[in-house]
Amino acid sequence: MNDTRRAVLDALADGPVPGPELADGLGVSRNAVWKHVEALREAGFEIDSGDDGYALAGVPEYGGPAVEFGLDAPFEIEYHDAVGSTNDRARELADEEASDVVVLADEQTGSRGRLDREWSAPSGGVWVSTVLRPDLAPARVPALTLAGAVAITDAAREAGVPAEIKWPNDVLVREANENSEDERSESSGVSPSEARRGGRKLAGILTEMEGEADRVSWVVVGIGVNANIAAEDLPEGATSIREEAGDVDRRAFVQRLLERLDDLRADPEQAIEAWRERSATLGQRVRVEMPNREVVGEAVDVAFPGALVVETDDGERVRVHAGDCEHLRPV
Repeated sequence: MNDTRRAVLDALADGPVPGPELADGLGVSRNAVWKHVEALREAGFEIDSGDDGYALAGVPEYGGPAVEFGLDAPFEIEYHDAVGSTNDRARELADEEASDVVVLADEQTGSRGRLDREWSAPSGGVWVSTVLRPDLAPARVPALTLAGAVAITDAAREAGVPAEIKWPNDVLVREANENSEDERSESSGVSPSEARRGGRKLAGILTEMEGEADRVSWVVVGIGVNANIAAEDLPEGATSIREEAGDVDRRAFVQRLLERLDDLRADPEQAIEAWRERSATLGQRVRVEMPNREVVGEAVDVAFPGALVVETDDGERVRVHAGDCEHLRPV
């Protein structure tokens, strides 16, 4: 949404305003005001026109202009009903020098997760990728992934879902019975794979970047949240906001997520502390598989910019920067 159209919309939201008055206030022609009003109507906004002028009567349920309206964060939204991958589109925009642009889609037809794993992204979810140009060294970029996880978790909790974060980038909902894998499997129908993961997956993050040794050119933080999706459309071991708490207002959910991400990207250290407070992994016995080894022990901390600190059975503290983390039963 361009700046003039946004200003027109903001003015209409404050109550009836005559077209000539609006034109004078914005320094544009009356015809330009009419064109912007018509464009907003085509975008789904309900705008009444009467003797006292134009007034905003309704906001579309979802979409780019809908999310931008009232968003307290400096992002421009590019919306798609369907797109292959929001991350792929965001990378294209990044290569075109875009910054603070969010690619938002109702559905992804070719989405992917970490390590090019398949990711189901049907209509009704929240599929969003943000193009950022942070003033960070490449080694500090993992903090943005943790910031994304915190943003998702906070938005989900406000929607009534008791979400937690599993290192490094999965947002989960734990089962009510946490006593053991066997008890969880027998009493709640949870598969062993779900029990090892620590809960049912609500959301994930895929962060990609380009830069040089000492500076970042761009970062794309891709976020996928199973929002208003039915159980039968979810892969095994996953859950959705609909399943946990009923359907959510996706417009408000995305706004909250982006506003929280904007807050946290300004202070990566704050993002790490917030991650600790929302972690499902810290205090758990874990196994972390890496390309050349595995580490087993208790997850005792997360160190800036996102390394998991595992204390092994012989007392060694190992910092793991990347790997697949599995929650284990206590010894």
